[in-house]
Amino acid sequence: MDRDDHTDTVAPTLIETHDLGSIPHPSRSAAPRKRKAASSHRHSATPVGTKTFVLDTNVLLHDPACINRFAEHSVCIPVDVLSELDRFKNEMTERGANAREVHRALMKTFSAPDASVTDGVKTAGGGNLRIVIYDPEVAKRVSSVQEFERIFPSIDKTDHRILACALWLRDQTTPPVILVSKDLNMQLKARAVGIECEDYLHDKVEPREVSNFDIARVDVSSHELQRFASSGKITLNPSRIGDVMANDYVLLMAGEKSSMPAKMNSQGELVRLMHTPESIKVGQGRSIKPMNLGQACLLDALMDPNISLVTCYGQAGTGKTLLAAAAGLSQVFGRTYQGLTVSRPIVAMGQTVGFLPGSLQEKMRPWLQPVYDALDLLMRPTETQQGPQRKKNRFLPERQPAQTEAAAPYDSLIQQGVIEIEALCYIRGRSIPDRFFVLDEAQQLTPLEAKTVVTRMSRGSKLVLVGDPAQIDNPYVDSRSNGLVYTRQRMRGQPFAAHVPLAKGERSPLAEAGARLL
Repeated sequence: MDRDDHTDTVAPTLIETHDLGSIPHPSRSAAPRKRKAASSHRHSATPVGTKTFVLDTNVLLHDPACINRFAEHSVCIPVDVLSELDRFKNEMTERGANAREVHRALMKTFSAPDASVTDGVKTAGGGNLRIVIYDPEVAKRVSSVQEFERIFPSIDKTDHRILACALWLRDQTTPPVILVSKDLNMQLKARAVGIECEDYLHDKVEPREVSNFDIARVDVSSHELQRFASSGKITLNPSRIGDVMANDYVLLMAGEKSSMPAKMNSQGELVRLMHTPESIKVGQGRSIKPMNLGQACLLDALMDPNISLVTCYGQAGTGKTLLAAAAGLSQVFGRTYQGLTVSRPIVAMGQTVGFLPGSLQEKMRPWLQPVYDALDLLMRPTETQQGPQRKKNRFLPERQPAQTEAAAPYDSLIQQGVIEIEALCYIRGRSIPDRFFVLDEAQQLTPLEAKTVVTRMSRGSKLVLVGDPAQIDNPYVDSRSNGLVYTRQRMRGQPFAAHVPLAKGERSPLAEAGARLL
């Protein structure tokens, strides 16, 4: 569905749609035209200060529960939107499931004996919900619709019919009429013909949430830092620590050279990191040590048994996947969890090579190759001899059979089910107990997909969501509305949830410079 594609590059700064009654709406740059007095053919009057929102198809597909997010305001759904939803209801995808959920929600809303689809029914917030039938022959009497049809003569297009419906509604109702769409091209067309338009921002986080990946700094005196070092905890005035919540990490600083990391506990105290090991070693593999402050804080959250949800933002090369896999395998070998499950959304960057043959594990291999690389680095025994040993048999006589390629050190664990490669599209309906679950590239998820993953976790499991909000290939989310940042925002402050941002790359100076400059 091309017209639903959107990014966050040109999205306008708009107010939250679920709290529109308390703050004024930004007016259009052009002075609003004078409105004629309400005539007998107008829709029934609504309370002063309320607005009428016209929902585009992509909004309903993005959040099927959006019809209840507009408080006391009126919500109108053009009948052409229902026709467009009908195209997707048979898809066995998240979009198809959302289309079916919208149909069920509307049927439930209009199932009351006295409910009128066209006149509307009351919503839970005190507003009104109705289906609007746009008749071009009747709407041609409105001068604004006539002007619109001269600009966009192809009125048979669904986009244009929704826009024309919004113009017609603006003439029929007294409150301001606002089109809500996640399609940037639709927003531009609406603004070109003078229709107020907004993005659906109910599940978007504030820009500051994804603009800075640095761990918060808190200034303390030398005496306070010394007291913290000796006792392991300190309580500071809330005005000094800002909006730090439970399980948030900070850096206590006494001048330029004296500092210590700390974590906020559920009692409002800043405590010392208690679960950060000096290094992690899995089997005969190499030791993994935290290389910077962010990695030390992430390792503390990953190893803390009281934290069952960890979210992590970080650009490429910051060590998100490697540390998550290392902490998971270490605790699986220590019998804290029964196994490690790794998964990743199947969203390609650019053109793909087509369908992949083989079993589910073989199909998932290209998508999860970064995880396999991390497992191989963690578990493969370090070589004691120097030189390119893999070329040793290159010049053997042809009569000798070629040696088979050595099995990967994690193959036996995969066969035993200790390490599980999970296709995210098949996770719905599962219950996952006693597992360390790592979801890589979680920024590719929609909020509803993230909810599906979180609700699969049973007792004894730990969920780790890692990703970079700036690297998004899914056309239906952006840096502020994806499942990773949405989960972080909604779970913030919970005693079982922690979040760590990673800002410093450790892959190589080249990789860090590329992530920062390119």
